[in-house]
Amino acid sequence: MTDKKDNNDNVQHLYDKEAVEKIKDLAKSANICMFTTQLTQLPLSSVPMATQEVDDEGNLWFLSGRTSHKNGHIQADPRVQLFFTNTSSSEFLSIYGTAKITADRAEIEQLWTPIAKAWFTEGKNDPELTVIKVTPEESYYWDTKNSKAVSMLKILAATVTGKTMDDGVEGKLNV
Repeated sequence: MTDKKDNNDNVQHLYDKEAVEKIKDLAKSANICMFTTQLTQLPLSSVPMATQEVDDEGNLWFLSGRTSHKNGHIQADPRVQLFFTNTSSSEFLSIYGTAKITADRAEIEQLWTPIAKAWFTEGKNDPELTVIKVTPEESYYWDTKNSKAVSMLKILAATVTGKTMDDGVEGKLNV
């Protein structure tokens, strides 16, 4: 369900399945996010993390080291903020949520990829390997309505004519 909360055609809030699909699309497109912990302390602590999966409820899954600073921060305060950026497609996603750490073997098996061995040298059985599940509480996206080529043409036309031709769309994602 899409909901336009105001008279601005560029604001489109998405709900339920549409919101989950938007999160899946944007997270997959960007793949890497800045995973931010310790939200009440400055400077914020952020590290790049690869998204392993976005499930059908909109939860995001990551592999992480048991003794990492990030895991320690989550154990002290499970609130996190994820920032995804895909500048080549002008797609942006911000997710505030709650993180949970687990060492569940079935989840590790499902999320494991060969490239993870670069960080977990003993493979799926590495004692350092954990899984982080982030459950979104508030999410917001920025995207383009058209393809990148159309968006670039509109930007070029706007610079020539002096008229704004905003091709962006944004909104809350309520899963």
